[in-house]
Amino acid sequence: MKAPARLACLALTACCSMTAHAQDPEACRTVHFADIGWTDIAATTALASTVFDGLGYKPVKTVASIPIALTGIKSKQIDVFLGDWQPSMDPVAEPFVKAGTVKVLSTPNLTGAKYTLAVPTYEYDAGLKSFADIAKFGDKLQHKIYGIEPGNDGNALVKKMIDSNQFNLKDFKLVESSEAGMLVEVNRAVRNKEWVVFLGWDPHPMNIQLKMTYLTGGDDVFGPNYGEAKVYTMVPPDYLTRCPNAGQVVTNLKFTPGIENQVMESITTDKKEPNVAAKEWLKHNPGVLTQWLAGVKTFDGKEALPAVKSYLATP
Repeated sequence: MKAPARLACLALTACCSMTAHAQDPEACRTVHFADIGWTDIAATTALASTVFDGLGYKPVKTVASIPIALTGIKSKQIDVFLGDWQPSMDPVAEPFVKAGTVKVLSTPNLTGAKYTLAVPTYEYDAGLKSFADIAKFGDKLQHKIYGIEPGNDGNALVKKMIDSNQFNLKDFKLVESSEAGMLVEVNRAVRNKEWVVFLGWDPHPMNIQLKMTYLTGGDDVFGPNYGEAKVYTMVPPDYLTRCPNAGQVVTNLKFTPGIENQVMESITTDKKEPNVAAKEWLKHNPGVLTQWLAGVKTFDGKEALPAVKSYLATP
């Protein structure tokens, strides 16, 4: 090989090597997560944050409604949102995605989820089995459907049903509060054997803690198979190139309903802080880290897996 060609080859090899091990700039060290107040998103955000802590990053959580979270991604004040439930969230997210201000990663971080209206099983057994049955029991339900936080996509779907008199629901009222507020009302109704219809989803500890049944017949509203959903990750359009190492972590994150339910159970039943519950779960289930850390380095360029395991071992 001639000297110029050999030098060019060596230069190319060095360049490729530098690219393969390129580290994120200091501006990427702080990773801003959006948390919309749902326990499942609190759980996944805590799991991701724990991993980033172990890698030497500084994760920060901002609690916000879905529209504000999407606006934060658009303005690059939010780096990661792990809770894009599709298709139910599509009407809220579509304007941002179409405008190119929010990027949805191509593969979901969760499959097998569902999201639709539900009732305590004693109501289902008494005849409230489908969306078409809700109006029949309007008096028992006090003509209320319980949703979660204002601006939520599920609330919007329910409100649209009411406004359009779909399923003869024109006399019903959507009660908005929060996930926690809704569950307080549902649990109160269950204790008193009263009637209630509410937004339900899986994964969530409510599926373990309540004897509940999802209503049929809502395919045109929430989608088929009880609003069967896939949950995607959202980032600013340039995040994966601007922060490639952190972006690789975010791309690698994949959850299951089982993982999320276990972490959420620790949060809701054991009253543990999300980051504490996540760290404990990862300490006892380190196998997921092999996939989550594939192709990843610590912030300062070291091997990722030993660093995160060492972090998990600390009190």
